[in-house]
Amino acid sequence: MPPPRTSIIHLAVRRLLAGGVVAFPTETVYGLGADATNEAAIRRVFNLKGRPPQNPLIVHVADEAMARQVVAHWPEQASILAKHLWPGPLSLVLPKADIIPGIVTAGGPNVAVRCPDHPLTLELLRQLGRPLVGPSANLSGTVSPTTAQHVAFAFDSDEVLVLDGGKCKAGIESTVLLLTEHPPRIARPGLISAEQISSLIHAPVADFIAGLKPAAETPLESPGLLDKHYAPSTPARLIPAASLPAALRDGPRAVVIAHVPVPIPPPHVLEPLPHDALGYAAGLYAALRSADQHRADRILIILPEPPANDRHAAIWTAILDRLRRATA
Repeated sequence: MPPPRTSIIHLAVRRLLAGGVVAFPTETVYGLGADATNEAAIRRVFNLKGRPPQNPLIVHVADEAMARQVVAHWPEQASILAKHLWPGPLSLVLPKADIIPGIVTAGGPNVAVRCPDHPLTLELLRQLGRPLVGPSANLSGTVSPTTAQHVAFAFDSDEVLVLDGGKCKAGIESTVLLLTEHPPRIARPGLISAEQISSLIHAPVADFIAGLKPAAETPLESPGLLDKHYAPSTPARLIPAASLPAALRDGPRAVVIAHVPVPIPPPHVLEPLPHDALGYAAGLYAALRSADQHRADRILIILPEPPANDRHAAIWTAILDRLRRATA
């Protein structure tokens, strides 16, 4: 029988205060958490993940009051967005406060901060009384975890205490908004769109530009911008549905990840995904992990082609961003 919720949170708080690492659930993916003010603990997170030092971390907070401790300047736009979209999958990039070590921001002047929408982690943050770094709880570049079991598969239990909060309901990482620019700009797409943000702050928001390359040897302005990211172990390709018959006919055994009906002759295997954007996003990483377990020679992912009038166009943009990096 698992320990009671209060007991496991108390255990997690003690681990974090001692400089340890705790994996926690959010609505997006599981995070690998450490005290965001403890440089030695943050280095443990980088080392456990094998994360490149130029890739910054998002800081997780319990509420706006805690967020204001993390940043040096909290503008009115941040208050508006926090009021309407927190807790939720939106990370705000602002000038960092001195309490945040430079390792968190890859040496840059700005920090990403968000309030996760999960009751277990919000309770953990309140009891801890300080912010947590929380990159995805997986080895760097691999498929992000959306269940506690995914995390436990990647890390030794002596190194990482895992809080089991069930399956993540959103399934892909948060939208990252640069409030340090004018107009504000989306650096990483997610479930929250530029249009939603613009309607709340009554100002233009520059949308995500696919394929925009960061300058070499400089700190990334957001997590999730590495060319190869979210990748399964099995080589993966993104192809149109019309190209699938020829791809299956001309190559070795494949796992096909598809959100539309497609014929899959043996020995190939189908990993189905929902056809709607929210369902696809929630199931994508689990499907990539399941595809790996088939130990096929390759993974073929059917390219989503949403209609132009789809009301979830921004979510499809985020999905396509993850797919392109997973198949880079």
